[in-house]
Amino acid sequence: MKRTLLCLLIAGLTASAGMAQVRGKVNIPNLNGFVTLKCDFHIHTVFSDGNVWPTVRVNEAYLEGLDAISITDHIEYRPKSDDIKASHNRSYEIALPTAKAQGIILIRGSEITRSMPPGHHNAIFLTDCDELDQKEWMDAFRAAQKQNAFIFWNHPGWDSQQPDTTLWWAEHTKMLEQGVMMGIEVVNGDEYYPEAHQWCLEKKLTMIGNSDVHNPIQMQYNFANGAHRTMTLVFAKEATAEGIYEALKERRTAIYSKERLIGEERYLKELLENALDIKVEKASTTSARITITNNSDLIFHLKKTKHDERLIYFRNYTIVPHGKHVFTVRLQDGAQGGDVNFSVENFLTQPNRGMPYTIKITP
Repeated sequence: MKRTLLCLLIAGLTASAGMAQVRGKVNIPNLNGFVTLKCDFHIHTVFSDGNVWPTVRVNEAYLEGLDAISITDHIEYRPKSDDIKASHNRSYEIALPTAKAQGIILIRGSEITRSMPPGHHNAIFLTDCDELDQKEWMDAFRAAQKQNAFIFWNHPGWDSQQPDTTLWWAEHTKMLEQGVMMGIEVVNGDEYYPEAHQWCLEKKLTMIGNSDVHNPIQMQYNFANGAHRTMTLVFAKEATAEGIYEALKERRTAIYSKERLIGEERYLKELLENALDIKVEKASTTSARITITNNSDLIFHLKKTKHDERLIYFRNYTIVPHGKHVFTVRLQDGAQGGDVNFSVENFLTQPNRGMPYTIKITP
């Protein structure tokens, strides 16, 4: 019996080691002059209220094909402190050797955990998390600011802190004016906050999307059915921590959550054009044929918008990942060409509003 259990244990460990060697891949195109890095800047371990060891978070990221993570355990909330007593830097220190071995960029971070206002915020690119352990909330933010941290507001519409309406408080204006808020989580887990989306556009803040995972990641996302964690796409000059920091400061991000892409139109349009190979040809004097090949993991939900009514084409159409699609546009009443106008409904460039796009048929 003992021998059987030992054999099963060895087999399990061997299988786990084998799985860890197969790095996942998230196929999203680069932008011109920038590499697209898949990042999660809000995750927890047993060193605050998470339920996994820090190295597990690195292994999860490796298997999912992420490029960078930040372990952001709470400063003020450590429910396992009777069992785990350590510096706020400890989860980062434990995870770092595994991250280096697996090629994951690990960014030192912490979550400043305060009631509303100002709510919860993550500070990443820290040099010493312990310095954020301050009695007054603004002193914690100033300590992060002194370390040149990148600070963003977490889950602004979290109903435990804003049960009725997602509000921007006077304290947030103060933080913005004093340079201690640079971004906002527009998506936390799978929850999208359109108010935060609008604030990012109006106030020139960086759009962030994270998993905020506490349990093992597979308990939150059904990978067997093709799900993926919510992540921030960072368009960096280079695949380094320094490259990520520069891109976040310059607001070169988008959010990938479920089938949605959320971000500024200039970035989402380029993602579309780099993901799709679009060919237009006249099939006859009264029709044109459009062939679209999707070379990415992204899905595109298209909906017809205002157009020349002499062009007859789809009302709704879905471009699936790694698929080839051919559809015909009928040209009526003497039309020789024109614009095929549609909205990419799951590419949100404004709150709850899809991205407009046009395919031109030349006469």
